[in-house]
Amino acid sequence: MIRLEKRPQPSRVWRLATPLLAVLATMIAGGLLFAVLGKNPVEAIRTIFWDPLFGEFAFYYRPQLLVKGAPLVLIAIGLSLGFRAGIWNIGAEGQYIIGALTGAGVGLAFYPLDAWFVFPLMVIAGALGGWAWAMIPAVLKVRFGTNEILVSLMLVYVAEQLLASMSLGLLRNPEGMGFPGSRNLNDYAAGSSWINQNAGLHWGVAAALIAVIFAYVLLNRHMLGYHIRLTGEAPRAARFAGVRPARLILFCLGTSGALAGLAGLFEVSGPSGQVSIDFNVGYGFTAIIVAFLGRLHPVGILLAGALMALTYIGGEIAQGNLGLPAAAIQVFQGMLLFFLLAFDLLTDYRVRVTRSEVA
Repeated sequence: MIRLEKRPQPSRVWRLATPLLAVLATMIAGGLLFAVLGKNPVEAIRTIFWDPLFGEFAFYYRPQLLVKGAPLVLIAIGLSLGFRAGIWNIGAEGQYIIGALTGAGVGLAFYPLDAWFVFPLMVIAGALGGWAWAMIPAVLKVRFGTNEILVSLMLVYVAEQLLASMSLGLLRNPEGMGFPGSRNLNDYAAGSSWINQNAGLHWGVAAALIAVIFAYVLLNRHMLGYHIRLTGEAPRAARFAGVRPARLILFCLGTSGALAGLAGLFEVSGPSGQVSIDFNVGYGFTAIIVAFLGRLHPVGILLAGALMALTYIGGEIAQGNLGLPAAAIQVFQGMLLFFLLAFDLLTDYRVRVTRSEVA
């Protein structure tokens, strides 16, 4: 008989090995998926993981890793704070959208003014937009005990409808010949977040690095970080230690919403350049994978964000060069979370093989 036996304490070895095993298992399972689709599995894996870094056109793709990785890290850092405390914000995609809308709205309101204070105001508006959207499930949970998972997730669809409405209405470019979408914010310096476009550097990259440092210091050097960790590991002990659950919920959801809003603002004012119906590309959901792949640790999230950005860039190359469907790349990315959760079981449990007793 095969059974699971709970360990006296979580295994540190398995905790460190799980992300590496999950990546390896994803490569193997992904290779089988690509083979079923009639593609060379070795070539497909090499294209995804090798070509963006060391391929013929790596000089072009390497800066894109910063562009793709920055919003993932920024959102995942915010999510990890709540996840550590057992507060589940699944609606970061909606907060990302609202942050982009509010930030872009401020920038377009000043068009064509090219003043230094416009972009800082956009940053503030983007953070406040994401924060306000996240406070809806936060206040409902604190006041009425609602489930933050369902509320935050449902608000994503509301945000998507607002995005479509704004692209076709209030924020639509009056000189766009009737096509949906706003003006291009990169057309005037006050609305652009680029530092060096050729190097892939924009203010979102700087914000992601600052968020990593902030989260590390908070979790390891501040009493609030101790309360977050204690609440997630021992909720009952946290109550005896004087932790106020309502304040923690408001802080964690508000912070994750603000960081997601910033990610949306930096994306719309930089790589994307404009508000459009298809602006959101799933960063808010992919960041959940990044947070868990990084073990909810700021440095781990930074590395996991780089890996996930690599799959984005490599996936686009594979679609163009090998004809892989976009859905296959999305399944490949989803496998990471699946195998991570599967192997993570061995952190708290060990597998025992015993003989069945004869009645």
